[in-house]
Amino acid sequence: MNRDNIEALIVRYLNKETSAEENLLVEKWLADNGNADPDWQKLDRTDKDQWLSDMLVEIKDTIKQNSPQVIPLASRKYLWYKIAGVAAVLIVSFSLYLGWPLLENQILSGSLASISIPEHQQKQITLADGTTVWLNAGAELRYPKVFNEDSREVYLSGEAYFDVQHDAAKPFLIHTGDVVTRVLGTAFNIKEDKKKHTLEVTVTRGKVSVADDGKLLSILTANQQISLDLLSRKAAEKTVDARSVIAWQENDMLFDDVTFAEAATQLEQHFHVKITFKNDKLKDCRFSGTALKGDKLDDILDVICGFNNSTWQKSSRNHIIINGEGCN
Repeated sequence: MNRDNIEALIVRYLNKETSAEENLLVEKWLADNGNADPDWQKLDRTDKDQWLSDMLVEIKDTIKQNSPQVIPLASRKYLWYKIAGVAAVLIVSFSLYLGWPLLENQILSGSLASISIPEHQQKQITLADGTTVWLNAGAELRYPKVFNEDSREVYLSGEAYFDVQHDAAKPFLIHTGDVVTRVLGTAFNIKEDKKKHTLEVTVTRGKVSVADDGKLLSILTANQQISLDLLSRKAAEKTVDARSVIAWQENDMLFDDVTFAEAATQLEQHFHVKITFKNDKLKDCRFSGTALKGDKLDDILDVICGFNNSTWQKSSRNHIIINGEGCN
């Protein structure tokens, strides 16, 4: 990679236009070259981006020279006030230019495998450490063929259920955009909905920490769920029945004291149809039940509508309309 490509990659990273693999490349360089003090780890993505943006000018000058450069922190006081106690100088040398190709090769040359799941399909895979991952339709996972000595990191888009092999010395991290889910050994579900701009993490066993752009949102235990609005970055936490959340993985649908609207959402995702209500009062009707693997949509709708004093009809091949008086 030549100097122009290095500069272009950093610019694209700052503009959030890089791929997961390129993010890993830049962030590893940041960790190796910016980590003058443990306080560096406390910076969020915004502060790291600001630091990197300032550094880009210095990097351009450094690459054009043949000797190490010493950059006083005083020139960036407005940022480094936040990390008091960091060493007085940061050395940025020509080794960046010389060492970048080696780093790039280590990260990008086949170290990350990728799997994408077609619509209407699901797949189970086992990672190098023994962790089992169930990927739902439309999901994509990037993962190392062999994990390094310090951590286990994967990159997810879509929905997946993880049963992580315990290893106290090597935390397991799932990157979903700017959200990082960190565990040692547990089972949980991550669902990224790009249409609704939401991300949900639901724990079935163990303990999970969830951070957004470096900010800790919550530490979850069994049957706890956090939902993050990816536009407003607002998070909400609640207690749920984790079995119903992961029912897609088990190929059964569990309706445990859910609203008709919540059940309709599960049916839409499972059968790839659209369900609407003529009477909004029906949406709040609550009921419990289980739809087993192999049950037809027509049969499930008959039972649910029977519970809720309503009827259903098809207005088109993939559109179901629910009608009724609603609940008392």
